Amino acid sequence: MNWHHPLIEQRADPHLSLVDGRYWFTASVPSYDAIEIRSAAAVGELPAAPPRVIWRRHDSGPMSFHVWAPELHRIDGRWFIYFAASERDDIWKLRMYVLECEGPDPLRDAWVERGQIHTPEEGFSLDATPFEHAGRRYLCWAQKSPPTESNLYLAELANPWRLKTAPVCISRPTLAWERIGFCVNEGPAVLKRHGRVFIAYSAAATDANYCMGLLWADEQADLLAPESWHKSPTPVFATSEAAGQYGPGHNSFTTTPDGATDLLVYHARNYRDIAGDPLNDPNRHTRVQAFGWRADGFPDFGTPVPDGPYTLPRTT
Repeated sequence: MNWHHPLIEQRADPHLSLVDGRYWFTASVPSYDAIEIRSAAAVGELPAAPPRVIWRRHDSGPMSFHVWAPELHRIDGRWFIYFAASERDDIWKLRMYVLECEGPDPLRDAWVERGQIHTPEEGFSLDATPFEHAGRRYLCWAQKSPPTESNLYLAELANPWRLKTAPVCISRPTLAWERIGFCVNEGPAVLKRHGRVFIAYSAAATDANYCMGLLWADEQADLLAPESWHKSPTPVFATSEAAGQYGPGHNSFTTTPDGATDLLVYHARNYRDIAGDPLNDPNRHTRVQAFGWRADGFPDFGTPVPDGPYTLPRTT
């Protein structure tokens, strides 16, 4: 398998999944006003795959501004998209929403709005990601509480768009590298391997300081007990001057079609200096690279690879 870096230009917050032998891709678009998806049989074919816009922002009110970080998931045979959006008249009133596809084909069938994911503490919330573990369905997301910090929360789901249990906070931006520019934990992505549940997340401002951290819990632990979760004291994936890649983060995980190689999907810029607000700079490009595992069962994400042709390493 070969492809080129960046894989897809100007697509931030990438979410890539492998379902029934096909890759499904969605991400934030630079205009922050719509949700598009594309699909291909191979990672390297995604850039040429025609994207379909399946939903556009409302003209006013909820879901009318800052459409961010969609994720496409198939749950119990049905397709759902999780995303965040704000209001044109209150652009930082970010909330989490869910769409459901009315048929089996996300590229052809109609999508309907299932509404907001309501949390007990109403406030700035985004980056919802669902996952299943031990027969239970969970949702992890980022929410500001207190208003100056973005923390990670976890709850069990009653259905794909409604919480069943009270949220618990599993991570706060307490470390120095999580508090550069802004105090942020966001963009959770779940990975289950070697007897542990891992949650990668992103931290700090969305410039060259943006980086990935890692949480983990034992697979037998109560995931809704905050003490079950542990945090890496240092970033696990960060800016590489040598590779010319800056601010890597907001990742997702997938594998090669045979499941033999794990893939890290993320965005990064290929320059450090940004004019104005980083959110208005469209050049966070999607990248995909292989990663491995350490002897102790923890992921080894390595460092971002340079722009240019990329050949998947051989596995033994």
